[in-house]
Amino acid sequence: MMQKAPSTTFPDGLAALAARYDGFLLDQWGVLHDGVRAYPGAVVALEALRRAGKRVIILSNSGRLGSENAAQLAKLGFARELYDEVVSAGDDARDALAARDEPFHHALGRRCLLLAREGEAHLAEGLGLDLVDDVEAADFILLMTMDPPRQSVAGWMDVLRAASERRLPMVCANPDLHRASPDGGLQEAPGLVARAYEQLGGTVRYHGKPEARIYRSCLAKLGLDRSRVVAIGDSLEHDIAGAQGAGIDSVFIGGGIHRGEIVWDGAAMEMSSCLALFARAGRSPTYALPLLG
Repeated sequence: MMQKAPSTTFPDGLAALAARYDGFLLDQWGVLHDGVRAYPGAVVALEALRRAGKRVIILSNSGRLGSENAAQLAKLGFARELYDEVVSAGDDARDALAARDEPFHHALGRRCLLLAREGEAHLAEGLGLDLVDDVEAADFILLMTMDPPRQSVAGWMDVLRAASERRLPMVCANPDLHRASPDGGLQEAPGLVARAYEQLGGTVRYHGKPEARIYRSCLAKLGLDRSRVVAIGDSLEHDIAGAQGAGIDSVFIGGGIHRGEIVWDGAAMEMSSCLALFARAGRSPTYALPLLG
């Protein structure tokens, strides 16, 4: 049974959609887990999709390697057989930097100032880059990961101001502005750093959702007609906008980063508050669910 509202359907659960699609693009943070534990029903939902023979790609705005995301998923109880592949924004950025077949990347120099978590310089390896520690020596900035609250937009502002004065371009390998935290709140994410840089006049090339490049890659991997693919995520600005731009259906998960903007009756979302949120954002997902399961 499904409730119908203007432009968005509120199904009873993911099982109600399974027969409609053969390929599923699943967000990670805010949909499968909060970084510490799996959300209730998420593992069971993936198990049901795989039993039904569905193709599943974990499509994440993480700046880390797809293999590192797979290792994290395993620690949280998501067995490797529950999905076909992890496609990360970080890998998308690395592929573009390695290929240099787009004008923006082709024009970049080789001296790179990396902004990332401590100990993650390996994220820039194998790309023919020379990592530098000083803005004055850099040709561009590569923003990959962030460790809040130890790392923050405020903490990087001096670097950003110096880079903007030199008109250094930035490659952002995680456009998320926030991510859900285990305490139910929100943490800063690299996209906020990139936004701050743009406000200083800097030029940024984003990778990941909602950019078209990563969806082209995922659709090629699935090898399915777009009408048989659905994207599931908790961010209207990234997951839902990206799906709409790619011409595929979408499922909004209310229990992620927008949870505090929705009125809840226990575990159920109030439909009118969801529709008001969608109207404010100018994004209408095909479906809306409180959680994946």
